[in-house]
Amino acid sequence: MGFTRRGSVRTSVLDLAYEEAGPADGPVAVLSHGFPYDVRAFDEVAELLAASGVRVVAPYLRGFGPTRFTDAATLRSGEQAALAHDLLELLDALGIGRAVVGGYDWGGRASCIVAALHPDRVAGLVTVGGYNVFDAAFALEPAPPEWERTYWYQYYFHSERGRRGLERHRDELCALLWTDWSPEWAEAASAFHASAPSLANPDFVDVVVHSYRHRFGLVDGDPRYADTDAAAASGRPVTVPTFVLESGADGVAGPSAAGDREFFTGPYEYRELPGIGHDLPQEAPREFAEAVLWAIEQGRSPGGTGVE
Repeated sequence: MGFTRRGSVRTSVLDLAYEEAGPADGPVAVLSHGFPYDVRAFDEVAELLAASGVRVVAPYLRGFGPTRFTDAATLRSGEQAALAHDLLELLDALGIGRAVVGGYDWGGRASCIVAALHPDRVAGLVTVGGYNVFDAAFALEPAPPEWERTYWYQYYFHSERGRRGLERHRDELCALLWTDWSPEWAEAASAFHASAPSLANPDFVDVVVHSYRHRFGLVDGDPRYADTDAAAASGRPVTVPTFVLESGADGVAGPSAAGDREFFTGPYEYRELPGIGHDLPQEAPREFAEAVLWAIEQGRSPGGTGVE
């Protein structure tokens, strides 16, 4: 449901797979999923947007689905700067000059970084959870205990026991995260099965473990992304039109996205969705699609830069 075409592009390190919907000549929205999800999160969003004339592209992030590294020697990095590079290279490979970008979790992070560092390529941003870019300088600062206990999986992956646990109990562990993170979504457990095949990617464990170790300074990143990583951590504001969506029943604790308002200096909208968990596009597809359409209209308004 939703997506009607599949494709793949060659980037500097990946054969990056994606699914697509909508007219080829419509305004473009590139939507990126999080961990441990996949493009199925955007099935209903894509259907709604395609019906409104929008071309929707949803990539499988590195380590997910049919996306593959092209060289066995490449570090299986899951750092935020690598994800941002993948998104930018996808735009280049598809010949997309400007697009609305959006997503949640890992995909939202990549979208925020590209919007902040490359506003010439981004007509608008839809981000779940606000300005969700990590600053390594604060990686070891403790959060309130009631938040910290929801981050157990991150600390688990810091150990070799956690790596082996993810390898051995991949589906069980990720299904548990789906249900814990969306406690009011009755369909979470059944919906997981549609995305589970994407977690069988041979690089999934390496990318995930690197991601959660790198953000805490436990392992080095890929040197090719060092400049982007430093620029992202500088807290550069997002100047493009931005719609911030916040999950009202997210099982992963943290500060309110409303507190990130200072990072967005262009046209801005904020909406909290009560009862909606971490997988917001899949749980509230109409509201996510409406946010994308708002961003597209902002690009078309006087003073806007347009969407290809």
